[in-house]
Amino acid sequence: MMPIPFLTSSSPGPWTVPDAPLLPRLVLEPTMSRDGVFDGAWWPRSNHVLAELPDLIIALGAHFGRIVRVGLDTTAWDGVPRSVAANGLTVRINWFAGSDATISVTRGFQDHFLLLVVPPGTESTTAASAMAGASATGNHTPAAELLYG
Repeated sequence: MMPIPFLTSSSPGPWTVPDAPLLPRLVLEPTMSRDGVFDGAWWPRSNHVLAELPDLIIALGAHFGRIVRVGLDTTAWDGVPRSVAANGLTVRINWFAGSDATISVTRGFQDHFLLLVVPPGTESTTAASAMAGASATGNHTPAAELLYG
């Protein structure tokens, strides 16, 4: 698995500008073949949608193009609005129940990407293993097994 460097950040380093926001902890399947269950994985730092989602949308937009909609489970997040502003654009948020370990990102009509969401506070080696599994080409391991198996 090869992380996409400009989208991946795990901790501040010597290149970090003081008081600058950290990049999302995000790893994508390198070929984007869409042959697996997941197209990558995201490890947010908190359950606060308004603090986490705009940076994810900006990072994904830089790689995929304009993101128009995000689907997430409201029970896994605090204070989910109907939309969020990111990079000067309004992105609609759809709500669904029952899958707090995933987030769906829509680029265009019927053009969906599915990311594993590693819960905030997950131990770093567990998070790294789950993210590697979800971003592996042709991954078919269910979210629960990646996170807790």
